[in-house]
Amino acid sequence: MADETPSPPPTPPTQPAPKIDATFRNGSVTAIGVVLAFSLGFLNNWASQPGAWIPEDLLAVLLIAIGISFQIWSMAGMLSVSSLDEPIYRRIVRIFLVGLTLVSIGVLVAIAGDALGYSRILLKP
Repeated sequence: MADETPSPPPTPPTQPAPKIDATFRNGSVTAIGVVLAFSLGFLNNWASQPGAWIPEDLLAVLLIAIGISFQIWSMAGMLSVSSLDEPIYRRIVRIFLVGLTLVSIGVLVAIAGDALGYSRILLKP
């Protein structure tokens, strides 16, 4: 009997990732598409308004642009067949929520910038 080392235990077979229903994913694609269209529409409408921009506007544009890029990333991911895997689906939803949060903060900064801009005009001596 030679020095026999015990063989390593067999690795358990990997379980396939749980799947989500394609109909549920289709609803998520629709929701992301609607919010993305609103975000792009807001940015387009706001950029088309006449008037001088103030520094707060640049921060708002940056936040909105980054948020929109996250939303586009999530839309592209959601259109992939692999998004039917639950872990991937959850990651894509988190990416979308980051984008939605950034756009929301950007819109609030834009509103605050407009309010400050108007108050500067109204309060000039």
